Amino acid sequence: MASDKAYLDFILDQLSAAGDVSYRAMMGEYILCYRGKIIGGIYDNRFLVKPTASAKRLMPEAEEQQPYPGAKNMLLVDDPDDREHLCALLEAMYPELPDPKPRRKQKGNADKWS
Repeated sequence: MASDKAYLDFILDQLSAAGDVSYRAMMGEYILCYRGKIIGGIYDNRFLVKPTASAKRLMPEAEEQQPYPGAKNMLLVDDPDDREHLCALLEAMYPELPDPKPRRKQKGNADKWS
């Protein structure tokens, strides 16, 4: 089941105070980045983040779920209504996330992050 654009818009609005949040549509789902690093995504209308040490510390009761079959588990953000907590989560996770890999340039296909 693909995620609704309305749910993506809701999450982006919740994260707007953190600044520099972008997304990319990927096979009906959405990958989310914070300051250029992938933090997680929207999968089947669930906001999932990478299971960094900070994310586990800030969400100790978070349920681990697979974004899609065969993928590594991520943490379910079960209270996306708390903007302040979400911004603190992104800030805490950022230093623990890997730097983005350089992308190869493809002919006629620009890399588009919204």
